[in-house]
Amino acid sequence: MVMWVQRIFMLLLVSSFASSDFIENPDFETPPLNSNASSNSSMLLDQNNTLPGWTVQGTVQYVTSLELPDTGHAIQLSEDGKINQTFSAKGDDMNYILTFALIPGGKNCSASAGVIVSGPDSNSVFSYRHNYSQAPWQSYSHNLGSWGNGEPINLVLESQTVDSDTNSTCWPIIDTLLIKTLGVTLVQDSGNLLSNGGFESGPSFLPNSTEGVLIDAVPSLIQSALRQWSVTGTVRYIDSEHFHVAEGKAAIEILADTSPSSIQTATRDTSEGSRYNLTFSLGDANDACRGHFVVGVQAGSAAQNFTLESNGTGSGEKFGLVFRAEEAATQISFTSYSVTITKEDVLCGPVIDQVMVLPLGGTASVKPTWLLLLFALLYVAFL
Repeated sequence: MVMWVQRIFMLLLVSSFASSDFIENPDFETPPLNSNASSNSSMLLDQNNTLPGWTVQGTVQYVTSLELPDTGHAIQLSEDGKINQTFSAKGDDMNYILTFALIPGGKNCSASAGVIVSGPDSNSVFSYRHNYSQAPWQSYSHNLGSWGNGEPINLVLESQTVDSDTNSTCWPIIDTLLIKTLGVTLVQDSGNLLSNGGFESGPSFLPNSTEGVLIDAVPSLIQSALRQWSVTGTVRYIDSEHFHVAEGKAAIEILADTSPSSIQTATRDTSEGSRYNLTFSLGDANDACRGHFVVGVQAGSAAQNFTLESNGTGSGEKFGLVFRAEEAATQISFTSYSVTITKEDVLCGPVIDQVMVLPLGGTASVKPTWLLLLFALLYVAFL
């Protein structure tokens, strides 16, 4: 009976957390009013040429290009350019995670401006970076925060001011916004003392993307788009449809550039002085990433480097590290020290998946939540 209740519980949670369209005209394919946007050109938006669903301030261009991820229309945020839209939260205690496409606004520019993405209590700066994608655009993600049902969420995207000649600045182009909701409390893997150890709870992948989603540095577990994991440097959230993933539908590829990059989390319900086994999968994404991977793993005060010779074809191994808990929550981190690139000069790196922490010599008991108990009672009543 318990297994059936757990399965029903999981299905209900998954269905509640499915991606939804919260904003109007998220891909900018509904053109400005009183305009003809079919040609390969750009159009200045103003009070006469308004964009359906969006409020526009400053210099904002409606652009058309065949290099965009969807059918060809996007927004360029030029000097002091800003767009925003307010939508209502649906459901209580949900995180709203945004994925969007970022395209460079020109060639041979002396400076490249970024875009500031913000919600009511969050903001981050994103900029297009060469060697992070083989495509002419990149997918990024940002956690807008969490709210209760009906609360207004104001999504703002604006160009970042640069100290240079504005005539030679590449202003950012934005396209294909997708918002995903995830519950504040994540479903725990059976026996695992880590939340989201398989990285299944993260941002959505854009429909036409084959490059994964880049996640920049986020010091907070709560504010991260990769639920319950903070990020140092940059990592790539990859899907099993386009990459090699050891288990499930998603994993993390750690991209080390001029300095190491890492992901960090913490255990739950460990007992001080008890010994635990940290296991994980280390491999490559089947993205032609060849090289010598060196990944530093730390669990509390225990630390060890693990190495893997990658041939770039989806190889991988399972590794483990035994540690002794020094307190109720033990810090866990994975750091890549390897700077590796594909033959197309795209940054790549080791893939981490299937991260589990179990008591040494046995499996942990999962404490039932009040919601799980409620479903159990309903199931018994139904019988």
